Order: sequence, then structure tokens, then C-alpha cells
Amino acid sequence: MLDSFFMALSMFSVIPVPNINFNKANMKYALCFFPAVGVIIGIVQYSVYNFMVFKGLNNVFIAAVITVLPIFLTGGIHMDGFIDTSDAIKSYADRQKKLEILSDPHIGAFGVICLAIYIVIYFGAVCQADKYGIYMFCSCFVVSRILSGIAAVTFNCAKKEGLIFTFANSADKFFVRNFLVGLFILCCGWFAVMYKKAGVLCILSALIVFVYYRYFLYNKFGGITGDLAGYFLQLCEIAMLLCAVLTV
Repeated sequence: MLDSFFMALSMFSVIPVPNINFNKANMKYALCFFPAVGVIIGIVQYSVYNFMVFKGLNNVFIAAVITVLPIFLTGGIHMDGFIDTSDAIKSYADRQKKLEILSDPHIGAFGVICLAIYIVIYFGAVCQADKYGIYMFCSCFVVSRILSGIAAVTFNCAKKEGLIFTFANSADKFFVRNFLVGLFILCCGWFAVMYKKAGVLCILSALIVFVYYRYFLYNKFGGITGDLAGYFLQLCEIAMLLCAVLTV
């Protein structure tokens, strides 16, 4: 189980871990620990934010650091998926061509445009957030990864290859799904108790993105891929951030 935890950290973050074997046994429960990456990101972001506020740094600089910090801690793996998916969507090609674009290592113009729009909105939202909104948002990294893990073991895969297919095919789907659903219910309670109405609305925004994500996957791509999972994660996080800013 510890190796599964280290595997999740090594695959979805830049956090150094001991050397482990990337075999099916270790992948069996690795997705259960995907939310743990979100916990670490949230703690780091919470700590960095408090430190910068304590030092009296300018709000614009604080917002810039908070914007890039999750990308740095994940090595950009999810943002890469967002960019590739944006290119695929804007191609307006057929399903097979879209899947080919997802696999293309090159970045297109639409990917760059969507990335710029995303960063500007994210940065602007962080600039507007108060301390309470930032604290609530630090919890959102867990929720987005819980829902992403549920999708990985529940939705059909669009391709019989790739990171998501490998993890989903190796996972104990029944256990992982039930574990993550239980964890999501606990998070719903946490948000409701800690953040009241704002927390409930934040969870609802994540669920709305999740429902849209499922429809979008099957309608445009026929199932999930690693890039599409990254696209969802980024959409879910910015939706929760905007909700945290607008409702707190």
C-alpha cells in the first residue's frame, strides 16, 4: 500500500519519493492516493500564502505565486492535458483525429490561447480572493482529484493505451471507486461545516463540471484519456476557485 502511495506521488507530482516498481500490484490502489497529492498541494499553498502575507508582500505578487504553484508542484502534467484537449476541441475534426491531436507532442495555437485565457482568469480570481477564499480553495485540490479518480475507474477509456488506461486497467475498480466516493462524501461534509453556504456551492460547482465532463467525453472523444483527465482537473479547479471568490 505504501508503494501505491509513492507511485501516486511520483506520477502526479514532482515530490521526490523512493524508487518503486511500476507494476500492476502497485497500481492496484494507486488512484486511492491521488487525492493525497491534492492534500500536499493544499498544505503547501496554504503555508506559502500565509508566509507571503506575514512578510507583507504585494497582493499581485502573492497571486502570481499562488497561480503557478500548483503547476510547479504537479510538473504541469494536468495543464499539459488541458492544452492538448483545447487544441483537439478547436480542431473541429472527427473523433479519431481529435484523439490523434491529443497524442501529438506539439502545441497548437488554440492550446496557447486557451492557456493564456485560463491563466489570466485564474490569476485575476486569486487577486480578488480574501484569506477565507484562499483557505477554502486550498481544500479544492483534494475534491478535484477525488472526482478525477472516480472518473478514471468508472468511465470508458477512449484508447487501449496511455496512462489512464494503464491505471484503470490495473486498479481494483470496485474498491477504488467506493473508497473515493466515501472520501468525496466526507469532503462534502467538511465543506458544509467549515465553509457553510460557500462550501456547498463550491462542491456543487465541481459536480456540475463533473457532469459536463462525462457528457463532453462521450460526445467528443468516446471515453477518457490522460489528457482529458488533466483537462477536467484544471476546469474543476478554476470553477471551484471562481466559486470561492464570488461566494465568500
